[in-house]
Amino acid sequence: MYLNCRTYFSLRYGTYSTEELVNTAADHGIHVLALTNINCTCDSWDFVNFCQQKDIKPVVGVEIRNEDTLLYMLLAKNNQGFASINEFLSYHLQQKKNFPGHAAEYFQNNRDVYIIYPFDRKSAADLLPDEYIGILASELNKLFGTDWKKYEHKLVVRQPVTFQNKQYFNLHRLLRAIHKNTLLSKLPVEAQASPDETFVSPAALLEQFRQFPAIVTNTYKLLDTCRIEMDFKVDKNKKCFSATVEDDRVLLEKLATEGLIARYGRKNKVAHERMQKELKIINDLGFNSYFLINWDMIRYAQSRGFYYVGRGSGANSIVAYCLRITDVDPIELNLYFERFLNPERTSPPDFDIDFSWTDRDDIMDYIFKRYGRKHVALLGSYTTFQHDAIIMELGKVFGLPVEEIKSLQRASQPGDKIQRLIMQYGRLMKNFPNNISIHPCGMLVTEKPIYEYAALFMPPKGFATTQMDMFVAENIGINKFDVLSQRGLGHIKESLRLIKANRGIDVNIHDFQNFRHNTAIKDQIRGAQTIGCFYIESPAMRQLLKKLRCDDYITLVAASSIIRPGVAQSGMMREYITRFHNREKIVYLHPLFEEHLSETFGVMVFQEDVIKIAHYFAGLSLGEADILRRAMSGKYRSSNKFKHVKDKYLSNCRELGHSDELAHEVWRQMESFAGYSFNKAHSASFAVESYMSLYLKTFFPKEFMVAVINNFGGFYSTELYFIELMKAGGIIHAPCINNSEVYTSIRGDEVYTGFVHIKALQENSMQQIMEERKTGGAFLHLQDFIERTHIGLEQLNILVSVGAFRFTGKTKKQLLWEANFLQKKNKAHIPVSESLFVEKPVEFSLPVLTDNAVDDLYDQKEILGFTLSNPFAMVDADTDNYVPAREIGNHLHQVITVLVYFIASKHVQTKNNDIMFFGTFIDKDLDWVDTVHFPDTARNYPLHSGGFYKLTGRVVDDFGVFSIEARKTIKVGFKKRSYDTLK
Repeated sequence: MYLNCRTYFSLRYGTYSTEELVNTAADHGIHVLALTNINCTCDSWDFVNFCQQKDIKPVVGVEIRNEDTLLYMLLAKNNQGFASINEFLSYHLQQKKNFPGHAAEYFQNNRDVYIIYPFDRKSAADLLPDEYIGILASELNKLFGTDWKKYEHKLVVRQPVTFQNKQYFNLHRLLRAIHKNTLLSKLPVEAQASPDETFVSPAALLEQFRQFPAIVTNTYKLLDTCRIEMDFKVDKNKKCFSATVEDDRVLLEKLATEGLIARYGRKNKVAHERMQKELKIINDLGFNSYFLINWDMIRYAQSRGFYYVGRGSGANSIVAYCLRITDVDPIELNLYFERFLNPERTSPPDFDIDFSWTDRDDIMDYIFKRYGRKHVALLGSYTTFQHDAIIMELGKVFGLPVEEIKSLQRASQPGDKIQRLIMQYGRLMKNFPNNISIHPCGMLVTEKPIYEYAALFMPPKGFATTQMDMFVAENIGINKFDVLSQRGLGHIKESLRLIKANRGIDVNIHDFQNFRHNTAIKDQIRGAQTIGCFYIESPAMRQLLKKLRCDDYITLVAASSIIRPGVAQSGMMREYITRFHNREKIVYLHPLFEEHLSETFGVMVFQEDVIKIAHYFAGLSLGEADILRRAMSGKYRSSNKFKHVKDKYLSNCRELGHSDELAHEVWRQMESFAGYSFNKAHSASFAVESYMSLYLKTFFPKEFMVAVINNFGGFYSTELYFIELMKAGGIIHAPCINNSEVYTSIRGDEVYTGFVHIKALQENSMQQIMEERKTGGAFLHLQDFIERTHIGLEQLNILVSVGAFRFTGKTKKQLLWEANFLQKKNKAHIPVSESLFVEKPVEFSLPVLTDNAVDDLYDQKEILGFTLSNPFAMVDADTDNYVPAREIGNHLHQVITVLVYFIASKHVQTKNNDIMFFGTFIDKDLDWVDTVHFPDTARNYPLHSGGFYKLTGRVVDDFGVFSIEARKTIKVGFKKRSYDTLK
């Protein structure tokens, strides 16, 4: 009888979680339950899974609405019916069309779907064979006085289930107000559910329909004919890349063998044996097509000249290395094979393949076209309500002013009744799904049409995306392909283009073996001169490189993992650095640590190390050890698996004679790394890309920094990359209408800032300048520019103020006078470039108007967001009165004062829930100053914004890296503008 149940995946409507809905049904003794979320089948398979666990027969479907208007429910008689429902839903969601008022036309040749209309939505006389009318208990009185007996066989019980009780009804109303973006007091009645949409007990429901037993019987019969099946253990991915499974095996072996010869030669017995071992396990586990699809993706990328980096656990594989999916040699790095694949693993290894952000959409489009749109989709995800968003949304619904809402977000206790209600209902709705979104990188390629598993929607990206997320997909046996984008590869691609254009040099960026042994690159890493380089430019990473005195590939691989969050907090990063420098004093936690972790000095640096210790120290099987790692990494939504493996770990440790103290310490170390560390192959792949960036930065620093600037990606703001370009010897010019491009360009050492950095310059203005310059040549003077481009006065004034007309030899103030006059006179005047006769520009008789250097810097800062020269030209202080960064080490343990310019800060919460932060600054010589601001200092001297600071503190040394423990930070102002221009 419960054929219209909703969960909180009826977004901003239902309040039941999927599991709670099923558990409640079980508590009521219900044996058949139908899930019909509004325009959504997100959690259908979770629902089926939970029902199977409770011996409840699941029925799946959807409730179709246009805004607040309920049209009908669709129930799947079987799996084909569910696919038809998903296809119907997908069509309208992707086309952004309203659903039809009657569904019969769409389903007229489909006998696998029931259509149930609400009362009064469709005449009983017009119903087709699989159409019914669902009637509420409150609507039974409407039957009297009609000839309903004639259509009695078409009536079924409809008892919507939306919320648990009165309190959750209130929450439902709040969710509806959030959805409508309206005050709760103004929420329309038609936008909310009836208060009685709760789980009425079967006995009570039968009592309500006591006089209409035929309607009850109809309902039972209808539900009895519905059956949905799902074998959660069967692989649903595309089974064959070629014609057959055997053909896939033969093809993969052929490609791997050819790649083995290219990578290792013909006589490497170790490599050959490992490849054969891998191929057998890949074939036994049915992963041949998975490898071949990834290979095909790479082959297409290579054909298009796209740069890529293959990483993830799949990079532990020699087969992946031979197929050139990755560039990480698993033999050289002694990569742990079982992290990649082991006989107990049921899901394929991860291949995270990074492409440039400019190329990824092309790769995705290829996959859709290569394997067919009925079998390919992007993977969905859900954003959930969390603290700040909850407070903001509920605050608006209750009509609080923004200032009060923001204050409540930071408050530990509510201040009045309204605030208490916000906190009370906020706790109830925490983790509710808020919106269906898109997974950052996941793609699905299925053997059967994707509609058999999920409905699709169309995000702005323009690729069909499933309503189900990665957890549901993996649970039903569909594994994602990870197609990622990153700016680092964009830097590399753009660098190579600029180097070729500017210097005529073709760079072999894949010459990694030479890069890693290059002396200049070693010096670059050791000195942490890594700004702009992928993954190794952040302040924390640069400090770590200095502390490790890193100048080799292996150390960089380890650094890529131990820098991850959680590792530093557990103290294990510091322990690793200490052991790195004091290898003869290492005391291993247990002899097995020395045996299996000697390469990393007894510290679990990589995910493989966690698996090794769980396997050898605690006696877990490799499959159990991998489940433990995945559980610690948050790969499972349920804590059941995590708890089970932890109990098994502790039990095994006791059986093996390990003390509880030792077992818990090993567990603590595993937990600190497993949740955040990389697998070794992943770190190695990152390190390879880092070396590519390092090579370009070392030997082509100006082109490299221009590429970083043009890709708008990196840890820091664009300002710092211009500063770094300046340090590299680039002669930086402000935007110029005759020399600048849309993006920043370089000719020799001369760099012209791109128009794109002018914040208020409209895109059509940029294009107009570029097109007119291409067709009509360089602009002759201001009048010529105005007549040819017809750019508006506001846009023109911006260009003048940033100095884009300095080629005229006139001051900006003169040009602003002329621009305003010429704009008014620019009617049907023939431009100089189109005239048969050369006309002189209009001459103006003006007083002497001069520009001021500080004013020019202010103009740049206001228009670009930063200056194009040393920022200290603007500081209102004598820079010679402060200790320069290069001399900080000479004042160890002393209190000094420095004058610095803010670059970045990182806030950290202490164990006592206090806030402290780490600061990154530069001084007048553009050298780095790193600072630590403990809670008292952070509280008393907060960093209000960017700009200049006079910072006083004690110089400390940590493994040879100097920083200042700040005691006082005082904001220092900018020089004043000069408006005295008339002489």
